[in-house]
Amino acid sequence: MSDSRTGRRFPLNLPITIREGESADQTSATTQNVSAAGVYISANSELEIGSHIEFEITLPAEIIGGHQDVRVRCQGRVIRRERPEESRNPNGGVACVIDNYKFVRGA
Repeated sequence: MSDSRTGRRFPLNLPITIREGESADQTSATTQNVSAAGVYISANSELEIGSHIEFEITLPAEIIGGHQDVRVRCQGRVIRRERPEESRNPNGGVACVIDNYKFVRGA
């Protein structure tokens, strides 16, 4: 299988809140790695490939070299799903591409 991921990935375990489509329901999970183009989320999730999602990540100041944490609200879609039995991660996970994002004040 070829690796279609691009860009440098950073192994960051950060809390993330996910919302699928127009749903008001939110799911909490943890990132496993983050890049400028996408994120891998460690979660035993029912998100299907192609699902449109919104998620928020708070990047800690010490990681980004700033004076305060930065909250980023992203829109993207699921491009790969791994069930626990298919993954090195015991929870399984989903890979998501980031289609657009914006920085949110008051992180």
